[in-house]
Amino acid sequence: MTLQDIAARFTSGARGIAFDKAVKSGADRVNLYSLAGSAAAVAIKKLESDSIPVIVVGDSLDDAGYLYHDLCRLASEDAVAIFPSAYKRDIKYGQVDPPSQILRTEALNRWHDDPTLKFVVTYPEALAEKVAPRKVISDHTLRLKKGSETSLPKTVEWLRLNGFTEVDYVYEPGHFANRGSILDIYGYSNELPFRIDFFGDEIDSIRVFNTSTQLSEQKLEEIAVTSNVANAAAGESLLDFISPQTIFAVRDADYTLSRIAAVAAESFSDSALIADEGDSNAMRNVVDSEAFSAKFPTFRQFRFTAAPPPENSLCGVSVDFRCSPQAIYHKNFDLISESFKKMLADGYSLYILSDSDKQFDRLKAIFADRGDNITFTPVNGTVHEGFVDHVQKMCVLTDHQIFDRFHKYNLKSDRARSGKLALSLKELSAIEPGDYIVHVDHGVGKFAGLLRTDVNGRTQEMIKLVYANNDTIFVSIHALHKLAKYRGKEGVEPRINKLGSGAWNKVKERTKSKLKDIARDLIKLYAARKQEKGFGFSPDSYMQQELEASFIYEDTPDQLTATQAVKADMESDKPMDRLICGDVGFGKTEIAIRAAFKAATDSKQTAVLVPTTVLAYQHYNTFKNRLKDFPVRVDYISRARTPKQVKQVLGDLADGKIDILIGTHKLIGSSVKFKDLGLLVVDEEQKFGVAVKEKLKQMKTNVDTLTMSATPIPRTLQFSLMGARDLSAITTPPANRYPIVTSVNALNDDIIAEALNFEMSRNGQVFIVNPRIEGLHELEAMVKRLVPDARTIIGHGQMPPEKLEKAIIDFANHDYDVLLATTIIESGIDMPNVNTIIINNAQNFGLSELHQLRGRVGRSSRKAFCYLLVPPHVPLSPTARRRLQAIEGFSDLGSGIHIAMQDLDIRGAGNLLGAEQSGFIADLGYETYQKILHEAVTELRNEEFAGEDVNDSEQEQEYATDCVIESDMELLLPSDYVPQESERIALYQELDSIERELDLQAFKSRLLDRFGKIPAVTAELLRIPRLRRLARLLGIEKVALKQGSMFIYFVDDSNKAYYQSPMFGRILHYLQDNPRRCRIREKNGRRSFAISDVKKVEEAVAVLDSIHSLNAL
Repeated sequence: MTLQDIAARFTSGARGIAFDKAVKSGADRVNLYSLAGSAAAVAIKKLESDSIPVIVVGDSLDDAGYLYHDLCRLASEDAVAIFPSAYKRDIKYGQVDPPSQILRTEALNRWHDDPTLKFVVTYPEALAEKVAPRKVISDHTLRLKKGSETSLPKTVEWLRLNGFTEVDYVYEPGHFANRGSILDIYGYSNELPFRIDFFGDEIDSIRVFNTSTQLSEQKLEEIAVTSNVANAAAGESLLDFISPQTIFAVRDADYTLSRIAAVAAESFSDSALIADEGDSNAMRNVVDSEAFSAKFPTFRQFRFTAAPPPENSLCGVSVDFRCSPQAIYHKNFDLISESFKKMLADGYSLYILSDSDKQFDRLKAIFADRGDNITFTPVNGTVHEGFVDHVQKMCVLTDHQIFDRFHKYNLKSDRARSGKLALSLKELSAIEPGDYIVHVDHGVGKFAGLLRTDVNGRTQEMIKLVYANNDTIFVSIHALHKLAKYRGKEGVEPRINKLGSGAWNKVKERTKSKLKDIARDLIKLYAARKQEKGFGFSPDSYMQQELEASFIYEDTPDQLTATQAVKADMESDKPMDRLICGDVGFGKTEIAIRAAFKAATDSKQTAVLVPTTVLAYQHYNTFKNRLKDFPVRVDYISRARTPKQVKQVLGDLADGKIDILIGTHKLIGSSVKFKDLGLLVVDEEQKFGVAVKEKLKQMKTNVDTLTMSATPIPRTLQFSLMGARDLSAITTPPANRYPIVTSVNALNDDIIAEALNFEMSRNGQVFIVNPRIEGLHELEAMVKRLVPDARTIIGHGQMPPEKLEKAIIDFANHDYDVLLATTIIESGIDMPNVNTIIINNAQNFGLSELHQLRGRVGRSSRKAFCYLLVPPHVPLSPTARRRLQAIEGFSDLGSGIHIAMQDLDIRGAGNLLGAEQSGFIADLGYETYQKILHEAVTELRNEEFAGEDVNDSEQEQEYATDCVIESDMELLLPSDYVPQESERIALYQELDSIERELDLQAFKSRLLDRFGKIPAVTAELLRIPRLRRLARLLGIEKVALKQGSMFIYFVDDSNKAYYQSPMFGRILHYLQDNPRRCRIREKNGRRSFAISDVKKVEEAVAVLDSIHSLNAL
């Protein structure tokens, strides 16, 4: 069964005939009543005509978005276009939104020429803006066809004349880039840019490419490139642009006209003028509302509504569809099965719509477990809202409404936005002259550029670093993996090291020995736990499935694998010790709830340990609400409860009446006695002191333990700790979260008043964050002046803990509307009712702090807002501006997670390995610290734990942690191939860190795609990662390719495991087989071999490959 079948059934029978008659009647006004939920889209689909697109007008962007979503599902994506407003927020602020401009131009471009376009969905604010006349659009459009004769210089000339800007890489509409025979153009009529490959004066190929990866996605035969016609001064109303025969389907015509009049009546915002932000001519783009209102009735209109027909429905032609909305069940399965059975008994057929087959299985399993005999027809593909059709006797129900999930629509502009994001990310991570760089062997220096040198008549590129006393070193492009951009705490300048002083090596050694101590303990503890016996829980019950199905969001793949891993650990008889890392709002608590419930179904108790009283209260509410329909008792103990309450709770706990107990460190005190503890959940372990951790270690030995941490752990660290802990990382953000509407503005009265009034009008609450305590009282006075009825409270870290706790708990109970605070709110307070956050002096925050703070809102099914305020008239530094642009672009939760990870990673590593580590991280820089950690763990495994099987992975043993490569060959990216220096450095860095063959192939195809045919010197350079990988496997620490020979150097004698290993045996075997080609040398106790007749990297790879495939002697 498909959605199209449902639509066909919906418009059949007597009602279908009446509707057809109304459509063909030619009446100017047709009223369609009782179109509840998505029934409206199903009816509108029937208006489709072959000649002219139908205009569908919703009440707002969200309404139009859902109508667009439903029509795309019923017709096809190509048949429906969305026509949004070209501005962010209201037009009166003048903030242009290029991705929305693309969608407008694309719709206008297709309107008269594309017969596949059947519907254009829009809303009043978008209709209020003028559009460019047809002639202007065709004059500003360039058409290109594969195989046609077109000269590249002429095309570039046209682009310049039409206002396109030449850039190195194309990220935004209006950009173009020319590299050799490749021309990239981002026009205003397609969501993604085009890459055109010329062969002489002929177009060889046309491809669409993705802005964030800069890689091609699909080939096209012909394209149209339109310049920015949105700002054409002589605009006209959309009603003048379209054909007079156009049909309108309008939800509320009177509201549409009054809204357009309201937009036209506004004047440009004073605060935007004062702050000199936005396009001050924006209001000239608004149509004349009186002329619009006069012309609108001349078009044929179908007015649709969910309301039933009025009593005196003698007003023209009308059709009553007799549909009612899908009932709201709030996941109550008793209610669901009762209502479904009644419908089936009344002769209705049940259709359940979902995008995932898993949901159908879940529903069937739940009904089967409850013993309900309910038959329904699953339909793949969903619409926004279900409805019950009383004429055709069918119930069309959506799974997201049954399970109370939020449903999100995606507009095409989401992809266009990702380019801006990719650009800001790239700029933030690019290495520029003057940046601090850490070299693993020499310490922190300053980057002084990429230089070309001549080595024996061959060109090579080097990187120049300057150290204390202006000493310089040159680093080969094969050793870039030894360099890292210094990342320490925001705003703290590192000390530049002195070459040859030995101080750097001391810091490294000290760090390494500390790390070895930590890792040694972890590995021992892990090995000991593997020997222990624990309790094996029984497999999932039907209640477990019901609980999991009622999770209001769709599980992300990571969440699913983490849940399965936790359950598998619980069901095995070895005690679980799993760490779950994931960002704020990625669903860690949900996994803990599922685990706790699993323990409860086996009559085992769960203890949830949290660092603060506020969190205990919050978790208590989360657990209680999530488990309210199940026979499980949840309680909590903390300072906020009276001694009498605590005594009562402890008594019940010892009698086994409480299944899940949440609390602060009191929980592991001697007075707390569990009847039968089966699971221990520790949230934010890094925030507990040493004593608590020691106590935990004793408890952990035979109780299943689940630890959660919101500071994500970088992948490299995970690998290093693989031998010491079971780890699940949740890195994919939840799918159906509302994006948080983020805007950067100058601080002014308008913004604050607007934000507070809107949030309070929907009964919500607001966070206002200031970086320092000083400004909080002035901000409070400002709020009181602008919104006198707002109840405010202040919270900051210097208040007594009890007072702060009380303030936050009172705010959580909605005793106040506005909480003014310093950054204390970033750590884990979760309040679904707070959906607006105002961050003052946002330029002073680091990226990850902004990301964490913003993650505090948008945690419910409401649209959330984040205002980043900067002082008016104060110029921002370039990095602060980039940072704010990046965060403004990352409106989805988790979309920009990678950048926010930077200093979060730093915190994550410090937290995971103990606080003293963050000092080392500040000295070494973060990447270098990771490398040293990796080395420490490898050395431990090879030396101390050589006999034990610490790691379960099947990987081949590596004896050399790194391999240095030197050569006198010409291996580089020529500057005429990759013109931009920072891009060459980035590519060299990426190439130098490649480990797997797969990644190397991907890198190669990216070069081909972006820059054209790969030159010979680059093809040789691309073989270096393979050479290094083979060398490391063979225990070789250095390979020198010089004067037609290859010199290989081995690890030193202290590595006993290596010289007894089969790897070394293979090298001896090769030596015996090729005595003429090989010479053994020994210098200062270091052994090396020289292999003659190796003139290319390709030959060197072949030699090492043949050694690797030999048998050991």
